[in-house]
Amino acid sequence: MPSSPKPTAKKSAKKSSAKPLLISAGVALTAITLGLVSWQATAPAGTGSAGSAAVATPGTDPAAELKALARREPGDKLAVGRADAPVVLIEYSDFKCGYCGKFARDTEPELVKKYVQDGTLRIEWRNFPIFGAESEAAAKAAWAAGQQDRFDAFHAAAYAGGSKEKGFAEPRLVELAREAGVPDLERFTADMAGEQAAAALRKDQEEGYRIGVTSTPSFLLNGRPIAGAQPLDTFTAAIAGAKAEAARQ
Repeated sequence: MPSSPKPTAKKSAKKSSAKPLLISAGVALTAITLGLVSWQATAPAGTGSAGSAAVATPGTDPAAELKALARREPGDKLAVGRADAPVVLIEYSDFKCGYCGKFARDTEPELVKKYVQDGTLRIEWRNFPIFGAESEAAAKAAWAAGQQDRFDAFHAAAYAGGSKEKGFAEPRLVELAREAGVPDLERFTADMAGEQAAAALRKDQEEGYRIGVTSTPSFLLNGRPIAGAQPLDTFTAAIAGAKAEAARQ
């Protein structure tokens, strides 16, 4: 399954206040230093069948630096699963990305049911908006919902079928927060517009650009890149492999 287009990411990046840092030559050098292959190397060839998809393995072991990007913070509002889970899936996503929505609806719930609940998997979300102002607003809104422990519910509501077509103007974001059961909507609105939300978003964006993410959804599974909304089988195979590898260490 293809990921969202690379040119859009570049266009959005030019609008961000952190652009000079994110797209500098130093950023590119960092990505090379980390030993990343192209994220598109994991995109399936041909028709995008499960059989043609593959998880990219960089030429050098990414565990030393890419695996360390897992924050494993027990109080992380944008994460589910045990902080000490053997496998961590980091997801870089945009609420206006159609393939992110497909992953959120079709694949993520199965991963939560099968692997998060038994302690194998932790999922950490990174807001990585690449589709302009509404994408950034939705990312801040998701963070604000998380401050009241409703990130999961907001995430599900924002990615529900037909949701992105309604846009993410502020009244719509408040409606989604209400739908997600955010208890204090006045606080939600203030948090969404506050500096903490903007700082959290910058942190996620800087991390993504620093390691070479240019499209959504993009993933790191124990430090190994997976690009695009791959079939469930791709993730289950990668999780099984990562769990076995972790057990040997």
